[in-house]
Amino acid sequence: MAKLLYAASMSLDGFIAGPGGDMSWLSEHLGPNPTMDGFVEKIGAILVGNRSFRGDDPHQGDPESEGKAFGGGWEGPQFVLTHHIPATPVPDVTFVGDLGSGVAAAKAAAGDKYVNIIGADVARQCLQADLLDEVLVCVTPVLLGDGVRLLDLPGGTNVKLESLGVTEAPGAANLWLRVAGRG
Repeated sequence: MAKLLYAASMSLDGFIAGPGGDMSWLSEHLGPNPTMDGFVEKIGAILVGNRSFRGDDPHQGDPESEGKAFGGGWEGPQFVLTHHIPATPVPDVTFVGDLGSGVAAAKAAAGDKYVNIIGADVARQCLQADLLDEVLVCVTPVLLGDGVRLLDLPGGTNVKLESLGVTEAPGAANLWLRVAGRG
C-alpha cells in the first residue's frame, strides 16, 4: 500500500522557497545526490498543491527540465489539489478539489510506491489529517532568512519523528524520517 511522503529541499534556516515562492536559490544546489536519485525511483504518484504546481521552477530556463517533476527525472500521474479546477485539461495531470479524494486517487495510482507530497500547505493538511507517513528533507548549505517554511503549523504542535536514515551528498545532508505521532 502506498505511503505519503513529504520530500523537499530546505535551507538550513527552514525554508523550502524564498519570498514569494522563489525557487531560484535551489538551482545552484542541485547536483548528484544518491539518496534523492534513489528516492525518485520509489515514487508512484505525486500529490501537489496548486501554488507549487503553477509556481516558480528551479529548472527555469532549461528546456530539457523546466516544468517537469524533478527536472524531468520522474514521469507519472500527478494530482493537483485546488479549489479552482481548470476547464482545459493538462496532460498526465488530474485536478482534485479536496484532500481526501486527492489522497485516495494518488494512493491508488501509486500502488506499492510512494505518493510524493509537493507543497508545504498540502504537507500540513496531510499531517493535520494524520495521513502523512514519512518526511525526506535535503538540507542545503544556505540561509534564506525568509520565505516558505518547510512546515508551518500556526499555534504549534509536537509531532514525533523517528529517523529512518541520515545520508550525505556533496553540499547536502538528507534526513529521512517516519511520522511517529503527536505528543
